[in-house]
Amino acid sequence: MINITKITVILPTINEEKGIGKTIDSINKEYFKKQKWELEIIIVDKDSKDKTCTIAKSKGAKIIKENRKGYGRAYKTGMAKASGEIIVTGDADATYPFERIHQYIQLLIDKKLDFITTDRFAELKHGSMSVKHAFGNTILALTLRILFFIDLRDSQSGMWIFKKEALNKIQPLEQFNDGMPFSEEIKIEMFKNKNLKTLEIPSALHPREGEVKLESFKDGWRNLKFLFKKRITK
Repeated sequence: MINITKITVILPTINEEKGIGKTIDSINKEYFKKQKWELEIIIVDKDSKDKTCTIAKSKGAKIIKENRKGYGRAYKTGMAKASGEIIVTGDADATYPFERIHQYIQLLIDKKLDFITTDRFAELKHGSMSVKHAFGNTILALTLRILFFIDLRDSQSGMWIFKKEALNKIQPLEQFNDGMPFSEEIKIEMFKNKNLKTLEIPSALHPREGEVKLESFKDGWRNLKFLFKKRITK
């Protein structure tokens, strides 16, 4: 049982001035204080041209500039810098329920889990996901279940809660994909490891604040190809 003194929240950003403040403000900081958890917020920013970094910094976040491209690259950089015993991830566009992360962290601790991933489909808010996006996510989740025998409903969710020490029991961070496939790859690595206790829990997804950056077909096709490539090499 590790002693929990600090929680690190990692948020990759590219021009998220409309959502970053709302995301950070939604965290239940009073609960953190009650539990005597120090909160570290790391923003891994890819050359934002708006007020993203200014807003985040004003709310106590640490800013790490990462000029290399990729969703996975941002997380690899952030995770390497995280000093908390527990890491929480998610997007900075106010889509993920950061107002609930204290509950998810407590669940991780109480159930003695190593890794939690969240199921957005359990509570999709109106306008949070297009039909095309939902269909693509369903296909990817089904493919992952068939290829890797992992019972996940939402293979693409970007909100994870896990012990940092769990990273030492899977493949090295630098071996992970730099792009969008990072999300499904970290789940595969965590759930297939017999030395880790993992769980998918019901969560929610809100409509995003700001411009949509996901390229549904391009990213979906890349993720699908990655699953087959990973299956061959795993």
